[in-house]
Amino acid sequence: MIATLPAELASNPQPADVLRWAYGNFSRVAIVASFQAESSVIIDIASRIRSDLSVLTLDTGRLPQETHDMIDRVRERYQIEIQVVHPDAGEVQRIVTEHGANLFHHSPQLRRLCCDVRKSRPLDRALSGYDAWVTGVRRQQSATRAETQLFALDEHHNGIAKIAPLATWTKARVWDYIRANHLPYHALYDQGYTSIGCAPCTRATTAGEDERAGRWWWEQNEVKECGIHHSPNGRPYPLSASKKR
Repeated sequence: MIATLPAELASNPQPADVLRWAYGNFSRVAIVASFQAESSVIIDIASRIRSDLSVLTLDTGRLPQETHDMIDRVRERYQIEIQVVHPDAGEVQRIVTEHGANLFHHSPQLRRLCCDVRKSRPLDRALSGYDAWVTGVRRQQSATRAETQLFALDEHHNGIAKIAPLATWTKARVWDYIRANHLPYHALYDQGYTSIGCAPCTRATTAGEDERAGRWWWEQNEVKECGIHHSPNGRPYPLSASKKR
């Protein structure tokens, strides 16, 4: 069987319809949440579709306290289990011993190594056994995400499906949903943050800056991606719009 996104969903992609389709076509679906605004929306919509949600989140070991607080708020509101995924302690110890705890400041290559060990590799391990994962990536977030597909085959994660139900949404639409439904949201947004990752690698942004300008702000002319969705040269990992099942 080949799962393909129906034409009516592709032309008028309502997140609830995309998620219903995903749950109807794939046996094990993981919502991978960073607990930014998009995660709030996706978890709320998915909770209206089914109660047995699988939600994964990455605890890099360098998250701000506000992210941990947000995880607790979502867990309590929806009464769901959230699988907190940690990096391999041995891998972290090796890079810290060799390059220091703040290696990400030394060069873009070392920053990407830190992201790889603390984020990409743990996610790869966590997604083993799933046949689809849901992400909050939106096209408007940055130039590197402008071609994000609603549904694709993620060859970088063993060929499982990758679903981005908010791909076509604007930042304003995300926040309209949050306010209309009184959803919990990350406290750092009230301090001027527009994209939230590890504490030492994220700052608030100013008017007119790209949403992801606060990520690794000290880097010049580098791709503002951690490696989960894009290669170091800024290209999305190879994707295909269908999946054989």
